[in-house]
Amino acid sequence: MTQTPRRRQLLDAAQAVIADEGLKGLTHRAVDRRAGLPEGSCSAYLRTRQALQAALAAHVAEQLVADVDRLADQLRDLGETDGVDATLDLFSRWLEQRDLLVARLELTMAATRDPGLAHVLAHHRARLLEIVEGIMTATGKEHGAARAETLVASYDGILLSALLRPDPERRDFLARSLELLGAGLAGPPAT
Repeated sequence: MTQTPRRRQLLDAAQAVIADEGLKGLTHRAVDRRAGLPEGSCSAYLRTRQALQAALAAHVAEQLVADVDRLADQLRDLGETDGVDATLDLFSRWLEQRDLLVARLELTMAATRDPGLAHVLAHHRARLLEIVEGIMTATGKEHGAARAETLVASYDGILLSALLRPDPERRDFLARSLELLGAGLAGPPAT
């Protein structure tokens, strides 16, 4: 969805609010304050809390899927070792964007109790799985929907574990984990 600059400003502010205060802190007023806008601005664009959460979930997921889509384009021209390095660079950048990852985690947990939110995230996850399966196909790796799903779930766990580590340890942890994962779950070349 194409966003107006104001809507994007509000969703970026909402992403920061949820990362700092959790889902319980996500209110229209908190978003207005974080965005530096007059009270009522957020509710003019997103009338209900449910609409705000759904729009934020789509906003966060679209950022992540766009990054993985760009990574897929990049991987088409790289060898396997360079592909691990490109993935490592992307994950390291995501860890520097704490608000993005924490907002995604908060929204994912909320989606376990909110079918509407789960639907929004499921749509983006399906696109992400398509991209990952396409990467596996393009690199000649054994592939399939179940393998792509397991690989994405493993990446999620690696990112969460890295997020919980001190900053200086994160990149080394990511590098080791991605190398191990690539050797195991990414699978041998397809025959």
